[in-house]
Amino acid sequence: MKCWLVLFFVAITVLSCNRPKPKVVYIQPLGSIDSVNLRLIKSSVESFYHITCLIKPVIGLSPDILADSKTRYEASRILSKYNSKQNLLILTERDIACQNLARHVKEWGVFGLGYEPGTTCVISTFRLKRNAAEQLFHQRLIKVCLHEIGHNLGLKHCTSGDKRCMMNDANGTIKVVDEEQACFLCERCRRRVDS
Repeated sequence: MKCWLVLFFVAITVLSCNRPKPKVVYIQPLGSIDSVNLRLIKSSVESFYHITCLIKPVIGLSPDILADSKTRYEASRILSKYNSKQNLLILTERDIACQNLARHVKEWGVFGLGYEPGTTCVISTFRLKRNAAEQLFHQRLIKVCLHEIGHNLGLKHCTSGDKRCMMNDANGTIKVVDEEQACFLCERCRRRVDS
């Protein structure tokens, strides 16, 4: 009898250890962020990727993540400073930039940047708000957040030619983001996420 009880508890322990752990994405406000935008991102990520989102307390902007011009923040420095084992979507209202080797530019303004694959991405609302009513801004914000999390999940920029896919490379233009369909991945990108 004792032997069966021991085997039963060992089996329960092994089975519980092999259960997949739920994925969680933490949303990290970097500086002041509108709570409406935080709730919008949380609900969009949860419904699209079926990942639980938790919003962390605000952390302040610091001089060590400023770009060399000191007028905006360096996206790669932000990623490096806050990279962790947690899945982390960092959101700021300040302008962010990164080096663009193809264009020979040290500070290329970007909407977001994410490790591919990885656990950390950063999104700025600064450029997404330009010439946009609230509804358009919110659509842009959702697309860019889902795009950068897609990179964290291992998706590369889409090469299917489908302009509706959110994994298209914006190439620095908001027009590409506006042409994409909210919450849409082409068949190829969808298969990669599902696998």
